Amino acid sequence: MKHRVLRLWAITAALLFLLPVPTNAGLDTIETDDLRLVYNAGTLTFLSVYASRCFENSMRFHEKLFHYTPKEKVNVYLDDISDFGNAGVFVNPRNTMSVHIAPATYVYETGPSNERINFTMNHEVVHVVALDQAAGADKFFRGLFHGKVRETNEHPESILYQNLCVPRRAAPRWYHEGIAVFMETWMAGGLGRAQGPYDEMVFRSMVRDSTRFYDPLGLEAEGTKVDFQAGANSYLYGTRFMSYLAYRYSPESLIQWVSRPPGSKRYFASQFRKVYGLPLGEAWQNWIQWEHGFQQANLDSIRLHRITASHDLTDYALGSVSRAFYDPPSRTIYAAVDYPGSVAFVGAIPLDGGPIRKLREVKGPAIYFVCSLAYDPDAKKLFYTTDNNDWRDLCDLDPATGKSRVLIKDARIGDLVFDRTTRALWGVRHFNGISTLVKLPYPYNDWNQVYSWSFGNDLYDIDISPDGQSLAGTLAEVSGRQSLRVWRTRSLLEGDTTSTTLHDFGAAAPAGFVFSQDGRSLYGSSYYTGVSNIFQWHFDGDSMSVVTNGETGFFRPLPVARDSLVVFRFTGKGFVPALVDPQPVTDVSAVTFLGAEIAEKHPIVKRWMAPSPVGVPMESLATYAGPYREIRELGLSSMYPIVEGYKDLTAFGLRLNFSDPLGFTTLDLSGSYSPSGRLDRKERVHVASAYRHGDWSYQAKWNPASFYDLVGPTKVGRKGYSAGATFTRALLLDPPRHFDFSSTVTGYGGLEILPDAQNVATSPGVDKLVAGSAQLTFTDLRASLGGVEPERGYKWKVNATANTVRFQRSGHAAWRTFPMGYAGLDLGAPLPLTHSSLWLRSAAGYSPGDRAEPFANFYFGGFGNNWLDYQDPKRYRDYASFPGVELDEIAGTHFVRGMLDWNLPPIRFRGVGNPAFYASFLRTSVFAGGLLTNLDSTPDRVEAGTIGAQMDVRLTAFVNQRLTLSWGYARAFLKGLRQSDEWMVSLKIL
Repeated sequence: MKHRVLRLWAITAALLFLLPVPTNAGLDTIETDDLRLVYNAGTLTFLSVYASRCFENSMRFHEKLFHYTPKEKVNVYLDDISDFGNAGVFVNPRNTMSVHIAPATYVYETGPSNERINFTMNHEVVHVVALDQAAGADKFFRGLFHGKVRETNEHPESILYQNLCVPRRAAPRWYHEGIAVFMETWMAGGLGRAQGPYDEMVFRSMVRDSTRFYDPLGLEAEGTKVDFQAGANSYLYGTRFMSYLAYRYSPESLIQWVSRPPGSKRYFASQFRKVYGLPLGEAWQNWIQWEHGFQQANLDSIRLHRITASHDLTDYALGSVSRAFYDPPSRTIYAAVDYPGSVAFVGAIPLDGGPIRKLREVKGPAIYFVCSLAYDPDAKKLFYTTDNNDWRDLCDLDPATGKSRVLIKDARIGDLVFDRTTRALWGVRHFNGISTLVKLPYPYNDWNQVYSWSFGNDLYDIDISPDGQSLAGTLAEVSGRQSLRVWRTRSLLEGDTTSTTLHDFGAAAPAGFVFSQDGRSLYGSSYYTGVSNIFQWHFDGDSMSVVTNGETGFFRPLPVARDSLVVFRFTGKGFVPALVDPQPVTDVSAVTFLGAEIAEKHPIVKRWMAPSPVGVPMESLATYAGPYREIRELGLSSMYPIVEGYKDLTAFGLRLNFSDPLGFTTLDLSGSYSPSGRLDRKERVHVASAYRHGDWSYQAKWNPASFYDLVGPTKVGRKGYSAGATFTRALLLDPPRHFDFSSTVTGYGGLEILPDAQNVATSPGVDKLVAGSAQLTFTDLRASLGGVEPERGYKWKVNATANTVRFQRSGHAAWRTFPMGYAGLDLGAPLPLTHSSLWLRSAAGYSPGDRAEPFANFYFGGFGNNWLDYQDPKRYRDYASFPGVELDEIAGTHFVRGMLDWNLPPIRFRGVGNPAFYASFLRTSVFAGGLLTNLDSTPDRVEAGTIGAQMDVRLTAFVNQRLTLSWGYARAFLKGLRQSDEWMVSLKIL
């Protein structure tokens, strides 16, 4: 046996050496002692040195403030995969940052900042420090495991190991985003969300509307899931609570809480109590009480002057809203909206009241602005964008019929506006971080570049005058300053980009300015006084006047008559369309910002302004510049002990994980040993290896074992050995639409039971098996905001498999092939109950092989869940599951299966547990199905039915590790045979 194990490892090593060497051609890198910046050499070289300077500048600042000493390089990957900027960080197994370099979204001033790369680095490096800084036991376990373990569902023990290595990962998102936003703001001299007008408006509106404030548990369990702002609530609540602590105590106390010096507590809440001397929950309640008083004082100040009356057009808030357009003949307002309980859509809002008419679902809506929208009032046609969090598509829409078509795929164009005089669309295109003004002539299937601004200068919220002669818009500059400007369209098309600055709003931004119907003025909004009000620019007098005084905020003005504007009024649940009379207001009161109060009480934050990154000497800091060395940098990322099961016995072993710095290539090796004397010595060693790069993965196994074979009836461990390769390719990646191809070829030897049917023995004389399969899968599944699983859509798959078996019988060897195939189709539609849906799940399969040969059959039975599991908890939906009978109890060479599956509305929890371990929702499904096998043979035919239910509770452990506790019951009915029951209890890991 020893020689066979060595032979398996030798074969595996040879296969790896024969693989094509992945080069990731086109990727370059700049390295320093603390940084490895990777980028596309063909498109992002112009940004690489500046981005490196920004990182080094930020890292130096945080090293000093947090007393942090990096132990490894931070791997920063620049990309342009989205039309709007964003970034993310993870620190295990290696410190890694991904940065989308596209322009930021300026909508509603939700994220005021200076130059985007600079503020992104200031923000994201805080995450690196807060997560990676180690002390005491953290350092010990990182050394013991030779790195920072990344959890994997293959080995749930890794959840514990990762917590031992990186304890501050067990802190909620509001904690990490709160400190990052707080620091980003003061590093920019006070320009940021910790002193932003949107944040002030949110909490002022919540106090005004008596909206519930979430506690720390409720925020994570419910607030970031069901509110229209979703995950943005982590930023809002976290930043506000951190700011309160800085104001109430000191900014330095925040650093003490977040940092991980020697003697600090591992758990974030324990460290909070050490620093502040009271429980986190008590401090949170103190903040809520203080916030009510603070915002009530602001409301009282606003009410010193007459509040502008508004007439709401809907009975409920619409969540996020796009720019709106008015159609006078039908007295209809067109806008895209996205609110909880509904899929985002373009809708028609009656000006005179009545229900909103849904025109078309918006695929890929964005938070706050949903999509970009424009309207041709002559052709009665709307234009809108989809995939608004990725590369945007340009589409048109007939509001009368709801029919839509894609005009330009991946156009990456937004801020749409229609010019009636030329029937042309104008817009702003984002590409490689550059904002480009473009014009799209009829029929809108191509675009022409008008002007591209330099990196860091962005144009947004554009509009065209009724005569087509002028284009207005807001220009954001590198410094963070923004101004309202007007260009002559003819001059722009001739290459003259000279503009006129209409008004200086100071630190506030002009937003959503649109021309009046006569073209003599512009209406827009600004937080000029701290509250977003509507302003009117008069071209005749070159003057600006404020025309509303609102308590919360008015946005997106839409002229519908000389004495009437449609505005969107902010509430605690989103935006509400309303009518106002735009009359000049002589007096409005300013509101107090918490950020300003912090700076006045604790002037140290003024000294936290980071120096300019321009002075960072990259020439002397750089240690390497050239192609990204993926294979050369492949190395051990972690190793740790594992426990596995094999034939109901326990095996103990070790897992080693190798990867390149960015994780493009991975190699995982594991080996374990079963000491039990109940096993033949040849079966006591268990080995597995897996190599992955790009679309390809390769596996080799010897007597494979699994942790989950210890904890339930479903077994994947098998006697024997195998080696195989898998190819996967996304044929269509257009979320939520996915079209995938996969193909696998695996060779087996020494099998006792079928690889995919644990209760079915192989045929006598089976020596070897080569199994090949190919599968196509298409999904288009959608859920409304606040849903817990898909509520509408469809998915289908087609699978073809060939089992080629070598038989050794009577001294002769012969190969036989058993082809088979199946297809499945799921169709679902929402029900009138919120977040409830009904699904029809069907499948059919055919095998022409001998019914007596195990390799020629399909097998069905059971829920399929283990007591502890790593696969989808709703396994009863799989074509091979059949709750109520034993695993693999039903077999056949032909089958037809159907199931009705009713998903009931989920029950949300906001106070079950504590921040370290809590429940967030309970979902229930009721199902009934039928199965027919061996349709061509009456004696062998099986007719079976099943009816049952399953309940799932979503749990979260260590703050961010998702678990699902499931229990179910089913009763099966087999024609002419017994009835049987099955109970299922399962805990899904990760």
